[in-house]
Order: sequence, then structure tokens, then C-alpha cells
Amino acid sequence: MTTTTAQPAAAQPPADPGDGSVTSARLRAIVAELNARYLERATAVKAIVACMLAGEHSLLLGPPGTAKSELARDLTSRIQNACLWEVLLSKYTDPKQLFGPIDVAALMQGRYEQVWDGRATKANIAFIDEIGKCGPAALNGMLAYLNERLYHPEAGGAPIRCPLLSAICASNELLQGQESAAIYDRLLVRIEVGYLADVANFATLIRSATVPASPPTAPTTVLLGDVEQAVRVHVPRIDVPDPVIDAVCALRTALHHEGLIASDRRWKKSIRLLQAAAFLDGRNAVNSNDMALLTHVLWDSPADKLTVEGHVLGLVNPDAKEALDLLDGIDAIEAELNKLKGKSREELAEWGIKEANPKLSRSANKLRELLKDATAAGRSTDSIDEVIARHRAVNGRVMVEALNMQPTGI
Repeated sequence: MTTTTAQPAAAQPPADPGDGSVTSARLRAIVAELNARYLERATAVKAIVACMLAGEHSLLLGPPGTAKSELARDLTSRIQNACLWEVLLSKYTDPKQLFGPIDVAALMQGRYEQVWDGRATKANIAFIDEIGKCGPAALNGMLAYLNERLYHPEAGGAPIRCPLLSAICASNELLQGQESAAIYDRLLVRIEVGYLADVANFATLIRSATVPASPPTAPTTVLLGDVEQAVRVHVPRIDVPDPVIDAVCALRTALHHEGLIASDRRWKKSIRLLQAAAFLDGRNAVNSNDMALLTHVLWDSPADKLTVEGHVLGLVNPDAKEALDLLDGIDAIEAELNKLKGKSREELAEWGIKEANPKLSRSANKLRELLKDATAAGRSTDSIDEVIARHRAVNGRVMVEALNMQPTGI
């Protein structure tokens, strides 16, 4: 299925005065609105928007029912005057379905031509669902489209330059195999999304299905021209101080020692991503907090993600690194709870009181301390917030399943 939507010109936001300030402010407002609507997706939202400002492509990786498609559509629909294109890929997808069907009227007159309107060849923003299922027939066209923004017509001749600014891709499964690997490398930012972990957030989600929806408010939007100007002009002008360059070089060395090798191209593009993150925050220079985004750039397998995250945070955010170290203990408690399934209520309660609850209490106290220190120092709390959400999820299970109590959290 493919759809293309040209956003209406009515009710357009004010144009940027030329310094990028209005654009970055409106994008921050969009991020805030999306964060309020999509629970536990703050990291994904910021990373996708920064990736768009870098002129690169992103991947949302997670199981069905995690709002990947809804989030992508919600974000892309806020770019006024953009031509949006959406496709659901399969291994049988015909390249002409993506880039333009045969013009039957021209064919009847002896001319082999394609119809470009309503296809990828005319899109500014793309949402590509099930990117991992791109079949051999469409593979070469999709690779050239994502990397060079080119399409080579079926009838031959000069390649067509496509106006694609950024693509948001989604997949229910990790892209594997030699064919998928080529596309996978074109996706600079890769973000894992899962089901809601925080019990309170899950309750909010369930409660939203039982109450009447509030009247919709007009979403914040931004002009396509202003976003394009930011990508071409404002983001590349963001300063990258020497200490940040030194930290990136040190990170590359550390990951090499772990056997994690990223291409020079990926490292170079990651710098533009850091510049985009600074622009999004309204700053004129990259700082160490921006480097947290590299945790979504430098891994190929999810199994390597924690290693990358540990090295990144160890360099730029010691509070977040310490919070990440607590995650192993939290996960171990959940694993032990899973092993106790089928045990008596008394055995579960004894384990919860004597083992799980004291460990969770200690980690909760430490997480509060780390959050306080990071906030006071002006460092990013994103990673700490993620560990806190994980703690709440495991603590909630222990309280309900082992202690038969209402969950409490940090």
C-alpha cells in the first residue's frame, strides 16, 4: 500500500526570520506535544526529529502495537507544505509501485513512460513500513533512493533526482541477511521501542480507552521550507568544539577494543546528528549531552546496544552510566521472579520481602540521588529516566505478583 499526501497551505505557521530560531522553537514544541501523547517515547521522538534535521533516515524497531506507525504519521503530518509518501513493503513489492507506474495512455501511443505523481519520486518526507521486508526486486531502487536520492527509470535515461529530505522507517523485526544489511546501513538512527514498562503509564493508557476523548487542539506545525533551510544552512553552522571531537575519537577507540566497528561514513554522519541535536535545543554549539544520541547510531545488533550505551555514557554522563549499571540488578530481579512462577503465595511473599524489596529499595534510592545530581549539573537525564521506568516496571510486578500489593515507585 502506498499513499501520498500533500499538506494543506491553510493555517501555516509563521516563517522563520532567517536565523533558525523560530524553526527550532516550533520543533521543540512539536517534540513536547508528541512526548505528552506517546508515553515512554521521549527518546525516540527526539532522536527522530534530530535525524530529520541532519537530513538522514531513522528506524523504529519493535513489536506490533507499539505505536511506531502512529508516531511516524503524527510527526510527519506536522510539516506543512510537505509531500508525504507512505508505503508498506513486502518481498513482492514491485519497484514501479514505489516510484511510478507505467503511463497507460502514453504506452498506447508507443511511449514507455512512468507516472511520478503520488510516488516516492515526488515525496519530501517518507514513512516506510516493514523496511526489512523489502524484496530483491525493489532493493536496488530503494538503496539509491535512500542514499543518493535518485531513481533510475525503468525505460533508462538520466536518473531522476528525488526531493526526499528524510525517511522514517519501521520494522517489527531486526533487519537481517545480506540484502537487508545494505538498507540497514542507510538508516543512521536505530531506536528500539517496546511495550509500556511503567505500570502507571500502562494504567493511563487503559484509562484513556474508558473516558471520552478531549476535543483535539491544533497541533504545532512547521513549514517544510524552514526545515529544509535548517538542514542545509543552520545545522551545518553549529559549532563542534574540540572536546567533543576528542570524546568521539576516544569513543571510537573504546568500541574498537570491544570489536564494534562502525564505518567512517557513519561516524562522519553522526557529527551532523550532534549538530542537529544542538540546533533542536536552541544552542549554537554541540555539548557532551548531545553525544547520548550516539547510543542509537553505533550498534548493529541490539545485543551490542548496552555496550555502546555504557561507553558513551561513561565518557559524557557519569550519572547516567551509573544508572545503567543498576539495570543489570533490576533485570536480575525480574528474571528471578519469572523463575518463581508456580510457587506458593507464601514463598513468593518471603522472597519479595527478604530479597527483592530491599534490593529494589536500594536501587530506587540511588536512582533518586543520580537524578538529583544530574539535574543539578545540567546533564541529560534521559538514560536515568529510562532506568527509572524499568525499575518501576519490575517493582510493580514484584508488588503485585509476589506481595499482592498496589505498586509503588520512585
